[in-house]
Amino acid sequence: MLVLLSPAKKLNEEQQLLDNCTAPIFVEDSEKLIKSLRKYSSKKLSELMKLSPALSDLNVSRYNSWHTDHTKNVNPAVLTFNGEVYAGLDAKSFSKQEKEYAQGNLRILSGLYGILKPYDLVHPYRLEMGTKLKVGRNNNLYEFWGDKIVNDINGVLANQKENVIVNLASNEYFKSVNKKKLDTTVVTPVFKDFNNGQYKTVMVYAKKARGMMASYIIKNKIERKEDLIGFDSAGYCYNKDASSENEIVFYRG
Repeated sequence: MLVLLSPAKKLNEEQQLLDNCTAPIFVEDSEKLIKSLRKYSSKKLSELMKLSPALSDLNVSRYNSWHTDHTKNVNPAVLTFNGEVYAGLDAKSFSKQEKEYAQGNLRILSGLYGILKPYDLVHPYRLEMGTKLKVGRNNNLYEFWGDKIVNDINGVLANQKENVIVNLASNEYFKSVNKKKLDTTVVTPVFKDFNNGQYKTVMVYAKKARGMMASYIIKNKIERKEDLIGFDSAGYCYNKDASSENEIVFYRG
């Protein structure tokens, strides 16, 4: 079983180096993206990414200081990303065994790095997968990454006990995975809250629930998709009637 997550815009840049961290596998490709990003002024970057002037200045500085050497000014990806998903994941609570399991069974999709193991070391950055950044003949990041992401995923799945992906990534990021070439079943957990008389996906809650589901899988070493229905954190309960073969729905309220 392989769990997929999106990264977060909000970052924690405090030094958090751990033992047994790894380097991203597509650093050379990341360097190509950085070289393209360095051509943008703060104003042009603001227009490209719809950022405030302050955030544009910050990321211009980040691109200029980015280096292929991933031993300085770096932190593990799973501790760098700091949004709702990662609050739910709570990787700081992982035991040594849980960290090892996460390293083998969790991947983070990334605009800059393509795909990351949780304890890959990364420089702070901002580059969403949906950014229309032109690199060479590629008009956007989906074209740039091509089949590299799906090929890596298929390689990881070949060594898993159950050949299944638990998709906890956003549509923007999961779109970077070429589904036609996936050698697996994809299961997508959906989290809905009772709101104004009906069950709806409330994104701020759903993001945190995605992280909690990933944590549940890691802490319990879940290997079968049938065992995902046991998730009951934060008041969510599996709803059989609302679920389908490839979509597992949880209701709350």
